[in-house]
Amino acid sequence: MTTVDRPGAGTVELRPVDTDTFRGLLRRQASTVTVVTTPCLHTGRRLPSLPPAGFTATSFTSVSLDPPLVSFCLGRESSSWPTVAHAEHVAVHLLASGQQEVAKIFATSGIDRFAGHPGWETGPFGVPLIGDALAVLLCRVVRRIEAGDHTLVLAEPLALGAGEDGDPLVHHRGGYTTTLGAWPETW
Repeated sequence: MTTVDRPGAGTVELRPVDTDTFRGLLRRQASTVTVVTTPCLHTGRRLPSLPPAGFTATSFTSVSLDPPLVSFCLGRESSSWPTVAHAEHVAVHLLASGQQEVAKIFATSGIDRFAGHPGWETGPFGVPLIGDALAVLLCRVVRRIEAGDHTLVLAEPLALGAGEDGDPLVHHRGGYTTTLGAWPETW
């Protein structure tokens, strides 16, 4: 254990990194909740087709404006990974504050997530599109980078769709919340 004295701010205790401590610390970071979807993939005669995939992700971020690039991460042990590993196109849905149930369904293992949430339709390239999201980015996967037990997926937005403006769904401390909205002028 190491301690660091921060003048005026007290002492910070630094401990070695272990999985549980790391996970607990990351729960303190608020993240926008997204659902990533991919179409079913027909792999040919030798391999079985892969079902469409969809999963809740809090690791979504913008990477570059020129060219436009975004990223998300997915564990390679995830049931969605086999489809994502071969997908050419994905859709990233930024969920609205009232879409907690959508986030929960797409975060649940062992179920048909698309049957659990009937509010979707097939979009371009066969990508499932979820309704009522704040925004949807239809993307082409440009690169996959292995990083520990996850893979970082870089994707280029090809088309954008904006739903009604509103507050985003946010994941914080293991649960869902939302933003407070704009600060009042007199604060």
